[in-house]
Amino acid sequence: MEGRWLILADDLTGAADCAIAFGRRGRAATVTWGEAAIATSDPLTVLSYDADSRSLSPEAAGRLHARILDRLLEPDRRLFKKIDSTLRGQPAAETAAAIAALRMRRGSAFGIFAPAFPATGRTTVDGRVRINGHPLEEAEVWRRDHTYADADLVAVLGSAGIRAERVPLPRVRSDLASVLARIAAPGDAIAVCDAETEDDLGRIARASLPIPEAFFIGSAGLAHALAALDETGPIEAVRVAPSGRGALIVVGSLAAASRLAAGKLAAGGGVAYLPVAPETLLDRPAGRVALAARIAEVTAAGGDVLVEIAMDAAPDMALGPRLVQGLAEALEPIASQIGAFAATGGETAAALLSRFGVGGIRLVDEIEPGVSLGLTLGRLTIPVVTKAGAFGDADSLLRIAERLRSVRTEGSFT
Repeated sequence: MEGRWLILADDLTGAADCAIAFGRRGRAATVTWGEAAIATSDPLTVLSYDADSRSLSPEAAGRLHARILDRLLEPDRRLFKKIDSTLRGQPAAETAAAIAALRMRRGSAFGIFAPAFPATGRTTVDGRVRINGHPLEEAEVWRRDHTYADADLVAVLGSAGIRAERVPLPRVRSDLASVLARIAAPGDAIAVCDAETEDDLGRIARASLPIPEAFFIGSAGLAHALAALDETGPIEAVRVAPSGRGALIVVGSLAAASRLAAGKLAAGGGVAYLPVAPETLLDRPAGRVALAARIAEVTAAGGDVLVEIAMDAAPDMALGPRLVQGLAEALEPIASQIGAFAATGGETAAALLSRFGVGGIRLVDEIEPGVSLGLTLGRLTIPVVTKAGAFGDADSLLRIAERLRSVRTEGSFT
């Protein structure tokens, strides 16, 4: 099963949590973004690319994916199209672009669609996404941000003109290989696979990976199942020069899980807690300068800082990109004063890292499901953690802060 992979994601945290599935099993895994993707001649490399397309229209997201695939999808790479496990963004249009790209290269395309991520409570039953056993449509994340009318995956794909067929749990757990062969036979089709457990995802991976024309659409749950079939053993230990500078932890996600974890970390007293109002980031230059100076003061003395973009109960979602860009601009001058970095939310992480002169991440370990640890590549070389906003629990940021403190002071990721 050994081979090279291209993971194409719509945000940075997703690109990282899929790539680390392979990285922690002995494969050299790198996340990158922007125009100059980091290249490598390593035949076992897993290249994960953040298209940053979640906020785009279906048409724009599809065009962007087509351009990226034309540039990065080499003949010997298997394609993993990473989508958000709660269907945010444009998974249908992006999947349609992947089908078109593969059809041009190979004559036809057959996709395995399995968005379940049981380790984070995401499952698929009767062709619909569920969170902790409840319909996705009842979840906070759906109420705050959704693209489609409902979470019926066949209908979602059909909105982009994709032929799809549901594979229910009894078929996943019995004669899956023959079902997939039948769906694939006409070409240009997607098998939408139910999955409630990691064992279900393992069955899907074992039945589909040997199909030469298959590509994969899902979240980190499916990536872990595929990577488990391709384990190569430990890779060379990654080290970084120990640093006495503290970590910067930024919470930009509006997800309740991230806000709860920020409150727990702030209350613990182990970090300097600096909430920042939207007004400061949008139109108060003096406030931004003061914020940066305070962060640099704390981190230079070895202390950790938690910055939370404060939002009210009914936030204006359209302000999100402007807020994270404002924070990134404010903190760019003090990037060299930071000993480690963590962010919740892919848009937040990508905006700040790009401003810091970072063009990629060498993935090293997974702190917990959906929380990736690595080393930045580019102008700044520091330990970094990315976490999807809705993943984790109240103690996630405490664990992240503790792990970053250990890595930056000892210089070892183990």
